[in-house]
Amino acid sequence: MRRTVAAFAGGFLPRALMAAPAAAPAVDSGAEWLRVLVSLLGVVALIFFVGWFGRRAQARVRPGGRKIRVIESMPVGIKEKVMLLEVGGTQLLVGASPTGGLRTLHVLATPVQDDAPPPATPVARGFRDVLAQWKHP
Repeated sequence: MRRTVAAFAGGFLPRALMAAPAAAPAVDSGAEWLRVLVSLLGVVALIFFVGWFGRRAQARVRPGGRKIRVIESMPVGIKEKVMLLEVGGTQLLVGASPTGGLRTLHVLATPVQDDAPPPATPVARGFRDVLAQWKHP
């Protein structure tokens, strides 16, 4: 039969294709699992490293310093907001919008005092405590 196929193909097919298929080599499944696991851990570690490096780079480039401080910001529309800024001991109320940029709304003669920090809520220690708080408001 092979001679007939070889004669019919006219020698166009290489003899390697005409030969009987060789047995597949034995695969060590343990080594393959280890290779896949190490690759997966490498990708996850790379993701965490890129996130960490991005936060560090952003902290160095973050605008603002010790001279200008945003005390509070409140949105008044979809893209508009009002900000209370402190510059050199003077407090300014500034409006920000994409079309108008920044506009000084008011210069405060007396600085607004910071509110007292809210009382600390008790820290839940576990799921049982969270469930107990949820049951008893």
